[in-house]
Formats: sequence, C-alpha cells, structure tokens
Amino acid sequence: MSAGQHILVVDDEEAIRSLLREILEDEGFSVTTAGNVAEAKEARRVRRPDLVLLDIWMPDGDGITLLKEWAQDLGMDVPVIMISGHGTVETAVEATRIGAFDFLEKPLSHGKLLVTIERALEMAALRRENIGLRRQAASTELLGSSRAITQLKEQIQRIAHHNTTVFLTGESGTGKEVFARYLHTHSPRARNVFFSVNIGGLARDAVEQEIFGSESKDRVHFGALEQANGGTLLLKDITDLSLEMQARLLNALETQSLMRVDGLDPVRTDVRIVAATRHDLKAAVDAGQFRDDLYYHLNVVPLQIPALRQHAEDVPELLAYYLDLFVAQEGLPRRQFSNAAQQRLRTYAWPGNVRELKNLVQRLLILGSGPVIEAPEVEQALGIRPVVAVESRPGFDLPMREAREQFEKAYLEYQLQHELGNVSKVAERIGLERTHLHRKLRALGIDPKYIKHATGRGRDDA
Repeated sequence: MSAGQHILVVDDEEAIRSLLREILEDEGFSVTTAGNVAEAKEARRVRRPDLVLLDIWMPDGDGITLLKEWAQDLGMDVPVIMISGHGTVETAVEATRIGAFDFLEKPLSHGKLLVTIERALEMAALRRENIGLRRQAASTELLGSSRAITQLKEQIQRIAHHNTTVFLTGESGTGKEVFARYLHTHSPRARNVFFSVNIGGLARDAVEQEIFGSESKDRVHFGALEQANGGTLLLKDITDLSLEMQARLLNALETQSLMRVDGLDPVRTDVRIVAATRHDLKAAVDAGQFRDDLYYHLNVVPLQIPALRQHAEDVPELLAYYLDLFVAQEGLPRRQFSNAAQQRLRTYAWPGNVRELKNLVQRLLILGSGPVIEAPEVEQALGIRPVVAVESRPGFDLPMREAREQFEKAYLEYQLQHELGNVSKVAERIGLERTHLHRKLRALGIDPKYIKHATGRGRDDA
C-alpha cells in the first residue's frame, strides 16, 4: 500500500467511520469521512479520492443510487468498495454490475478489508498503466547502454528521490515521456499515479478545464492536477500554454492548491511536476511569450535528452527491442537486420530520433519480406539518397583532381546528412570557414537544402 493515497469512507455509523479512519491512517492513507449521501457528494467535490468505501443504507438515500450517479457522471474513475450489514446476493450483484470493485459484509474483517483495498488500488493502477501504454504505444523502459544514456539514468535516479520540479528538453521524438516515467518509477511516488497531458494536443478553450477541472451543480470534472494527486504530472509542450494559463499554473504550483472552473473552494494538491518541451523556453521568455517567474519555477532541475545521433551506439539495441515488440504485440513476421544495415542506421542522422527508428522498424516488418533486412532495403525505407561509401568508389583510375573532387563530394554529402543540412554545424565539425564551405559546395554541385529535405524532420513531440 502507498502512503499519500486518499480514501473516502461513507457510513452512517459514527463508530464505524472512526474505526475505519484509525485502521486506514495506521496504514499510511489519508482519510475523509462522510455520514450520509450529501456529505459524500461534498467530500468528493472537495477532494478527489483514490478509493471509496461506500455504505448502502444511509438516512438521506442509499449507496447503490449514489454509485449509479457517480458511474454515469464520472465513469467510475476510482474504485468503490461497497460495505453493508444488511446486504443480499442481489444487492452485491447489482453493485458489481454498476461498477463496484467488491462487496464486503459487516462486521468487517480487518485483514480482508486491507487486502481488498490493496487489490482495488493495484487494479486501478494497472488500468491506468494499460491506458497509458495504449496512448503512447511505446516502451516504458529506458533503453540504451551508451555513456550518454547511462549517465542520464544515474542522474534521474538521484533526482527522483527529491520532490523537485524537473524540466525536460530535447528534440522531437527523443522520448521525453519515457524519461518522465522512469523518473516517476524511481521516486517515492512510484505506487501513485503518473499522469500525462499533451498541452499542444488540446483545443485552446479546453486547456483550463483539462488541467484545473470544473464544477457544474453536483457534477465535478477532475482535471489533471487532481488526477495526478499524490503522484507525478507530465506537462508536455509547456510552451503552448497561454499567458493566462501560465499565471494560473504558477499560482497552483506556488500555493499547492487550485480553483476548478466555476469552482466554489480551493482544492489542495500534492503533485510532482515534470515539464517538457522541444523548444527553447528561455528564448520564449526573452520574446515575452512565456512568463519568467513560471520558467524559473519549472527550471529547478533541467535535463537535456540527447538526440539519437548523439548516442548512435544504442541503435542496435533499440532495433532489437522494437523488432521483438512488434513481433509480440502485432504478430508481424520476425526479421533481422544485417550487420551492414545496422551499420548504415548507426550513421544515419535520425532527424525524428527514437520515434523515427520505431516507425522504420514497423514499416520494414509490414512491407518487407525475407528473414534478413539488408542495407539497400533500409535506404529505400528511409527515403533518402544513399551516400556511397568512399571505399566503394576509390577512383584510382581517375586523374588526381577528379578523384579528389569525388572524395570531397561524398565526404561533404555525408557530413551534411549527419547535421541535417546545417552548413554552419558542418563547417564547425570539419574545421572549415563557413563562406569557404559554401563556395566548395557550389563548386561540387551540392545543394544543402536537398540534403535537409531528403533527411526530413519530425514535428511531433514525445
């Protein structure tokens, strides 16, 4: 069981409420109690529970009717365990049909109660994890044995034990959500919820409600900050927040409370924030597009996620992982990359990073045939003009000037492909003055724009 999780106890007998509070608080839970239906509705409005113990018979209504109402309005977003001293088989069947996790008869067995609560919370966590996996359709493991990834793992493991805000930056497709999940699973909050919101994927008028929640009469929509209570909240594409929403978020983080849209009272929160972006947030601050106070609040511990081309030695491990994944999950025919194909992919620039690699493996398994994936098939799937290795066309039978030009052309095409067509970076990489490099490219008939276009660049964040 996990300290910090919140349980709502609804029972009309004060002695039972007090006993359950004492038992559950001894186990590390926080507890709110309610003696009737009205108090239960109010308690749930004030603070979203992680689990509800719900009595059936109460002076102003019954638990079955309340269970139906919550199931219709909230879709049973938390497990409910029914308790009653006058239950029947029919009542128990009706409760579980509506969505109750289990039905316990009074007098309650201390041991059975705790075991049932633990199972209910584990089932809820598993359901959330399965939903998250379907949404991201990606690994929750942090793959890679390179020095860059190993050092980053060690850094995250150290940070995880401190309850500080973490700011992830990196190119599109580098897998920032995977790193955020790794942080969560190595933190004291690991048994609680990990929740992710892609701000860039929300309609502008829906952002406020999805983050802060809303109220309408007796109905409550719990936003991301409440759904992640006690756990970790990943805010992806943080730069897409409007200045107004930035101010609201900053206030919520500083006060550890929030006001729902049309809400009546502030709601206390206990959430670890991980913010992520592929953009230069400091530049957005300087341009007046992002609040500097929120920037400094989020940027307590910055982590730069490396591009795949910066740890290309991990490519074979990633290829093997995604091959196994698609064979197991989608029943695709097993194929293997030849050594030449793996080497070609290690030298590829990967503008779309790990996401591009994953998509490439899936495409090769779906469209290809034969047990082995060779380098030419990889070149075709990448949709780029192959860069011919120098050793395959040495030009020993050419005059020296022509052989030198041939080598320089192949060499510079390779460097441009590696740097995604960025002439300035190539000039720095090879130690040549930028204007001199431009003249050389023109003389050799190399168009950097073609190289950049041929390699492509992913735009979605992850």
